[in-house]
Amino acid sequence: MTSMTSPEPTGPLLVRVRAVMPALAPAEQRVANAVLADPGGVAAMTISELAEVASTSETTVIRFCKQVGVPGYPQLRLQLAAQSAQENVRPEVGGDIEPDDSLADVVGKVAFADERAVRETAQQLDVDTLAQVVDAVAKAPRVDLYGSGASAFVALDLQQKLHRIRRVAFAWSDVHVALTSAALLGDGDVAIGISHTGTTVEVIEALEEAARHGATTVAVTNFPRSPLAHAADLVLTTAARETTYRSGAMSSRIAQLMVIDCLFIGVAQSVLPDARKALEETASAVRGHRMKSSVNDQQN
Repeated sequence: MTSMTSPEPTGPLLVRVRAVMPALAPAEQRVANAVLADPGGVAAMTISELAEVASTSETTVIRFCKQVGVPGYPQLRLQLAAQSAQENVRPEVGGDIEPDDSLADVVGKVAFADERAVRETAQQLDVDTLAQVVDAVAKAPRVDLYGSGASAFVALDLQQKLHRIRRVAFAWSDVHVALTSAALLGDGDVAIGISHTGTTVEVIEALEEAARHGATTVAVTNFPRSPLAHAADLVLTTAARETTYRSGAMSSRIAQLMVIDCLFIGVAQSVLPDARKALEETASAVRGHRMKSSVNDQQN
């Protein structure tokens, strides 16, 4: 049975603000935009000043605090002050990639953004929920994986990993094939939908079809209040920041792969020693397709 409520966002304050942003009312979104644009500046504002900057009321600011899991405005200011100090540790590489950035700047900003995506995803990932997903996948007769675009590559990565430890898994990116496969799932099977925004219609439809046939459904998404999260029994969230030059294909995929790796390792641990034997056998099967080189060749 799918969940009627989505999990509350966790992790550092600015991660929670970005996670709930799409689900906020327009006036609350204006407060969120002000907070994200200048966390340190907002930390120094009174509630009246922030309300004026966001063209809204003090009551809306209080509602925004509740939405991001903060009891009141004083606590919001304290958390913003603390996190803005951390955010400014490497300001030279913390911004968006600009059209006139040098290639060296691009390398620095991409590396920093990817490292931050992994770190912030780890900080807010619900380990108890992850354990439930690991248990369900380890016991499942069959696992379906749904993803479109960049998320389809993440689904294929998990399928390959699970296949190597003898878990029956299929990754589907075509909506027709995904729906027909989902219709054949049943009790004990697991369906995992992967979407950064949580609004990919094809992935949502496949997950809902799997749920109708009794499968345990899992969402991997950046937004815990998204439609995909609402359609799932269990939700694993990422914490990637997409920007102008990085939409859909870079930091979001890095964050998803981090979650997928944690899930795979958890499953492998739960089915030892069979997983270890399977990994050894599959590595041995492809070993002959690797070039052999001597130490001298490597030195030359």
